[in-house]
Amino acid sequence: MPNTTRKMAFADEFIYAELVEEVENLLVEDAVAINLSPRPMITGTDHPAIVPAWKSTWLRGGTIKSAERVALIKVVRTTNLGGAGLRGWDWLGNRIKSFPRDTPLYISPFDYCGEIVTDPFVFTNERAAPEKEQTFDLRLNLWWSPGDTDCFIHNEHPFLEIHTQIHGNGRMQKFKDNDEVTLYEDIPVTIGATHDPFCRVTGENEWTYPWHRYYADTDCVWLAIELHPKA
Repeated sequence: MPNTTRKMAFADEFIYAELVEEVENLLVEDAVAINLSPRPMITGTDHPAIVPAWKSTWLRGGTIKSAERVALIKVVRTTNLGGAGLRGWDWLGNRIKSFPRDTPLYISPFDYCGEIVTDPFVFTNERAAPEKEQTFDLRLNLWWSPGDTDCFIHNEHPFLEIHTQIHGNGRMQKFKDNDEVTLYEDIPVTIGATHDPFCRVTGENEWTYPWHRYYADTDCVWLAIELHPKA
């Protein structure tokens, strides 16, 4: 069925969030549209445009002509948005013992979006055409931090990951070492932007990440897109 729609796990009175599958000629009044597929998303009517795999755009009265799977997300209420920790979101320090206690970084519930079949080398932009595809579980969650928050330098993930900016302005940053003075790449992310993958494939279900972090320049909400290899 075209335009099969459901609310996502982190949707509430502050955040509009829907997952739409088999998208056809869908009018989007105002939301960030994230292409959750290895295939292109086509937007526009008189002048169609391509949103590549795993990229996004901010539609404001725009139409998605076709797409396999799309998340539509927007912050619809900003007053008291920072009370996320009282609405079922979790402070990251509750999950990571070493996490700095003075860092206000909160994670939403996870949304499990089904399976994706892709070549991890294509996902990481190390290969143009698929050669060896595999199945991944697709998992999404939101993050929230106030302005001027250092969201923790790290370099380990057992999955493929990218991020999309939903609200506010932030940066994805790369470091030579686990020290902010070793910064060597600073990537601004504004509403509707999805950065390119940081990881590189190093083996069967193995990938490496540089030391990296998200930095919130303003109050920010951003989306984490995770591809977990199936056992």
